[in-house]
Amino acid sequence: MNIKKIQELVDMMNKNDLTEVEVEMDGMKVKLAKKGHAAVTEVMYHAPAAIRKEAETSFAGQKEVARNLKEVKSPMVGTFYRASAPDADPYVEVGSVVQKGDVLCLVEAMKLMNEIKAEFGGKIAEILVENAESVEFGQTLFHIEPL
Repeated sequence: MNIKKIQELVDMMNKNDLTEVEVEMDGMKVKLAKKGHAAVTEVMYHAPAAIRKEAETSFAGQKEVARNLKEVKSPMVGTFYRASAPDADPYVEVGSVVQKGDVLCLVEAMKLMNEIKAEFGGKIAEILVENAESVEFGQTLFHIEPL
């Protein structure tokens, strides 16, 4: 397995909103895990030191991009909804500019709809959860770029 294959795994993780991938190929085991940001921030695998160093250097640039983003996390376990009704427009889209107090989404918990509001202003950089997907307490829902 080479650095190109590892980068393909990272791209697949980011595209499919996965938090962890583990692959064993050609006698080599690769485990990639996200921690807090869209970029993969942890790389653990059994490979020669030269390949390991090259992978870590490659991912360092992705970490820099993610540093200026703020996270909006779920305050509860529940179901994430982007709009107030199935036929309604989403509260926000990627690129939307929000102010402190704007509603970003709903999280349904125990048949109650809870508005999740922005704690700060900025531009929506990423929406990390699909509509009607289950979310956990503390799970990152949005990345917001401060303006």
